[in-house]
Amino acid sequence: MTGAADRRRVGVLGMGTFLPPRVRTNAEVARDAGITAEWISLRTGVRERHVAAPDEAASDLAAHAVRAAADAAGIGVRDLGLLVCATSTPDELGPSTACRIQAALGASRAVALDVGAACSGWLFAAKVAHDWLLASPEIRYAAVVGVEVYSKFLDPADRGTAVLFADGAAASVLAPVAHPQGFAHLALGSDGTLADRVLIPAGGSRLPAAEATVARGEHRIRMDGRTISRFVTEVFPRLITGTLDRAGLRIEDIDRVVAHQPNPVLLRRIGAELGIPADRLVVVGDEVGNIGAASTPYALAAAAPGLRAGDRVLLAVFGAGMTWGSGLLTWSGAPARTAASPSCPPLEAPMTEGAPR
Repeated sequence: MTGAADRRRVGVLGMGTFLPPRVRTNAEVARDAGITAEWISLRTGVRERHVAAPDEAASDLAAHAVRAAADAAGIGVRDLGLLVCATSTPDELGPSTACRIQAALGASRAVALDVGAACSGWLFAAKVAHDWLLASPEIRYAAVVGVEVYSKFLDPADRGTAVLFADGAAASVLAPVAHPQGFAHLALGSDGTLADRVLIPAGGSRLPAAEATVARGEHRIRMDGRTISRFVTEVFPRLITGTLDRAGLRIEDIDRVVAHQPNPVLLRRIGAELGIPADRLVVVGDEVGNIGAASTPYALAAAAPGLRAGDRVLLAVFGAGMTWGSGLLTWSGAPARTAASPSCPPLEAPMTEGAPR
């Protein structure tokens, strides 16, 4: 006989996002990369990207997003018992950026830690929080935030990376919810043999900062674009079909597909090939670029206003490492809020393909 405790799940109570005010247009990127704005639009679909100020670090963006998520959930930051940050661009190599976020918020009761899984990071962090919440009933609320400040690690002349990567943060407040709401069928994976296909080579213990590493530009993102494109093309369909198989569902049973946003053109093409209705595939990369670990939660926050309690959201993530993950989220009716910023109006409608903007 199944007890009530066995039917507890962890779901989303609130979403929060933050984008730094400064916008970098395709014209600016094209000028530095030696290409045209039209080339960027045609090849990537990205129209603009947000850029952190010189004095803004990952924790600054993330703190705004976590506070917005807590406000949306109707709780205070001191109610958080766990704070998990997913990022590839931490404030420092140590301590964890989550500790910086905790201090900035005054979330003194939260256990703070980082998860490193690149663009898959938010779902990896959500799995940590999910299991922690179910195993530790004394903790009622967890914040999971994805954040990147890629602009500080880009070579403006590298058209393969400068056109795509951008800055931003998105957070979710998680808590136990009643079945059938919440996360289910979560599955994660990784293949470390491909770890050198996209990375920041220097600045760690293998290649510590030195004049030579700086001169060689090894503190900037390097990416084998063709390999990454092939990886996304192969893994994204497997994540979709695998999740549907585990849940015993068809694509027609899914209300939204929320995925990482590596390249809007590529994402839309694969979505169409998989038979995902255009109005159910959430695409936000055209407006914010690739914001790494923040991409998927930002897309989920964008979809939130158009979701109703009980709607099924299929989550699919993939990133450097290489890493990937997927799962099903039955929506609990959680609201989303955008942290105050002159260029970031509140999220009033889902940014899905075919929806009005």
